[in-house]
Parts: sequence; C-alpha cells; structure tokens
Amino acid sequence: MQNVTRLCHTKSVVTVNGQFPGPLITAREGDRLLIRVVNHVSNNITIHWHGIRQLRSGWADGPSYITQCPIQNGQSYVYNFTIVGQRGTLFWHAHISWLRATVYGPIVIFPKQNESYPFVEPYKEETLIFGEWFNGDTEEMINQALQIGGGPNVSDAYTINGLPGPLYNCSAKDTYKLKVRPGKVYLLRIVNAALNDQLFFGIANHTLTVVEADAVYVKPFETSTLLITPGQTTNVLLRTKQNPPDATFLMMARPYTTGLGTFDNSTVAGILEYESPPSPEPIKKLPLFTPTLPDLNDTAFVTNFTRRVRSLASTRFPANVPLNVDRHVFFTIGLGTSPCDQNQTCQGPNGAKFAAAINNVSFIQPTTSLLQAHFTGQSSRVYSPNFPITPLIPFNYTGTPPNNTLVSNGTQVVVLPFNTSVELILQDTSVLGAENHPLHLHGFNFFVVGEGFGNYNPNQDPAGFNLVDPIERNTVGVPVGGWVAIRFLADNPGKPYSEAI
Repeated sequence: MQNVTRLCHTKSVVTVNGQFPGPLITAREGDRLLIRVVNHVSNNITIHWHGIRQLRSGWADGPSYITQCPIQNGQSYVYNFTIVGQRGTLFWHAHISWLRATVYGPIVIFPKQNESYPFVEPYKEETLIFGEWFNGDTEEMINQALQIGGGPNVSDAYTINGLPGPLYNCSAKDTYKLKVRPGKVYLLRIVNAALNDQLFFGIANHTLTVVEADAVYVKPFETSTLLITPGQTTNVLLRTKQNPPDATFLMMARPYTTGLGTFDNSTVAGILEYESPPSPEPIKKLPLFTPTLPDLNDTAFVTNFTRRVRSLASTRFPANVPLNVDRHVFFTIGLGTSPCDQNQTCQGPNGAKFAAAINNVSFIQPTTSLLQAHFTGQSSRVYSPNFPITPLIPFNYTGTPPNNTLVSNGTQVVVLPFNTSVELILQDTSVLGAENHPLHLHGFNFFVVGEGFGNYNPNQDPAGFNLVDPIERNTVGVPVGGWVAIRFLADNPGKPYSEAI
C-alpha cells in the first residue's frame, strides 16, 4: 500500500513496487519474461498482461478465476511467457475487482535486434498512460454497486501518467509535462488504462501521425484528435515545430460517451513544452493554446476515425485475415436486470439490479479457475460448455426493447476446436439504453472486418467486409446502436476469453 495525494485527497492505494502508475516493462520481440508477483496486501490479486498473445502460456494470462485463482496475501506467483510475433505498446493491470484503478503500467516491446520500425526512426520515445482517479475507495464503490445493483460512482478526475493536471481544483502541481526540442520526431506510446471511458485526445496546434494500434503497425495517417477505447493502445509520431512560438501547448483528453448513465464529464490536461531558449516572460504569461476536441457524443467522428485505422498489410507485416469461416457466432452485448436480493433495496431499473449480459447470459464467477478445471478434468463441476452462440430469443436488437429485461445467469463457455476460423458478430442492443461497448479478447488478436449501425444483416452486410487490410487488434468498441464483425483463428489452446470492459 502507498499513500497517494491527488486533488488534495490523500488515500492509501494498492501499487506495484510503490509506484503509481506502476513500473514500465520493456522487452524485445521473442523475449521470454519471468515476472514474480508477491502479494503484500490484504486483497487477492492477479495481473493481466493486456494484449500479450500468451501462445501456449495460458496460465500466465492473469484474469482471476479464468486462467488462475487469485494470489492471496503472503503468496506469490510467477508469470512465465514469451512474446511471439509482437512488437509495440501494450500494458498490464490488475484483473480482479477494481484494483486496476491504481494497479497498472505500460509494456513496451521493441523490435528484434537489428530490425527497424516501418516508419521514420524517432528522435525520442515517450509513454502516456491515461487513467482515472477516485477520491474514494474504489473497492468499496464497486462492492456497493454490486450489492445494490446501481451504477458505480464515477471518477473524480482523469489522469496522464497518474497526474490530473491544471484544469482540476488543487491539481496545478500535479501536471504531466512533455518537454520537446524543435524540429524533431517523437514517438508517443499512448495507453488508455481508464476503467470505463473512451477518450478523445489531442495536442494544441500539432498534428499526430498514427502508426500503430494495439501493438500492430497500421497504414500511417494524420489526425489532430485520437479516439482511444479502454484497453487500447495507439502509437503516434509527433513532429515538433521547427520555429515554435513562445507559448504553452496543452495536451487534453476527455470522454466520448453514448450511454444514459452518469460519467466523469471532465478534462485532463498536460503541457507540451519546447526546450527553446528561455523566454524572459514567466510561463504563466505565455499565450496558452488548447486543442479543439470533438463533442462528448460525436459518434460521427468516432466512426470516421475507426474506419481510417487499417493494417499495414505489407509483405513484411501481412494482414492474415481468415478468408474462410468455420464457425459463425453472434453475440448481443448490453444491459439487463437481475432480481433484487430478498430484504434488499436495489437501485437498478424498477427496483432490480443492473446486469451486463452477452446473449442475455450474465457470467457467474466460479470459485475454481476455468483453465484449472479443464486441465484437471473437473470442468463439469465448474462450467458448462453450452454457451449460446446465437441469441436464444431473437428480437429487434436496436429497436423498441422488450418489456422483459431479466437475464439468465451461468458459468458457460463456447468450445472451439483447435485452429477453427471464427467470425464473431458483436451486436449492441437498446435494452436499458444503447451505448458503445468496449470488448477485449484474451489470448488473441482479431481482425475488424466490418461495422455498422442498426441490426446486423447477414444477407447484406458481409458484402461490405474488408478482407484486404482490416485493422488487427485485441480490443474494439462496439458502435452505439450498431454492430462490429471480427474474425480470428482459434490457434491458442486454453483460450479465448472475451470481456466487456
């Protein structure tokens, strides 16, 4: 535990090696990593290496009760995995309850020795990791939300590298500053480790060139604003001005939101500062430039941005999208309700509890990890292999919602034969309000071959799929009131595990 003060609030938080955010992990493609985690706090904990493929190393992935039981107080666990075929920016975070609010940090994977980037060599590299700061105890917040069935409290601030910045009260001294030299190219490795919110990001009077997403090289394109979903990473090139004015340039991030619930409607800011000859004026008197970010609900911008992100698809870095599909899967993603516990007052719709569900099934966390149950031949006692691959009761998913919003509950999985090529349609629903849903697939990258609004049409929509250079990533945002189509090859035994973030 470490005492941390932000916004004039001091609290004791769970950290790794006393650092908030946690330490940077660096490696090269092909390296084997051995990371020993010792639990010195009262909370159970696991660490997930978000985006690492974990080929044949499912025991090291980290989601609690999925690939391992949590590390208890006074115990340790060694994560042992090799980075195969990946280079770029990823991150790690706690994967139990809401401990990832403070337990997270970046992973930088450099190319193999003597291999270069497929873009200009940067003068310098910097990592920016977005997070959320809560004045209160996040474990108490999520436990209370689960008990009463309402939405959890929102954060009090967003952060860049753990710092909220000057736009919040009592926070001017806790501001991230990026010092640059004129006429140079910087590689910014950007991570969204926020719990819930997608973020717009921009730097005043500067253009960014996107070159990588989720540790996959992309066709470079320029933009003044990024959209980055929780769990996603984006690498950009920043070309600094050859003759910069005497000014302060703000870097800002704020949420993109589409749901009906409350959210943290605030803005985090950092400062881009040129290391030019010192100005005779104090920095506070210099002109202040701020970026123009999209509106909070600018879905048109989000759609245009996501469709610009495409795989490099070169000879050296091909886009090996499955062209033939062995298994078609259709998942609805959205909210529903569960009955309130007896003698309990709940704050969800009509006195019930909010419940997240896929195909109207809400996951019941087991007490034995799924991978352990499978490995020891005890799966029948822990989970059922009959998760529905299509909705049991189809309905107009984005139209008028059904009156009955109750979900079923279970510990169920979809079983896939090794090397099955899968096409998965992720469909948002209007049940209790349509919203954009981030979804992450453990142990796999997937190709985003199509997306659209309304209900997915299997007879018409596949004609528009991109099977040439679709973006390959590990986390995707399902469009509000729409759908996204992904394809992947099930070549990693013991996986996958999908989760809405």
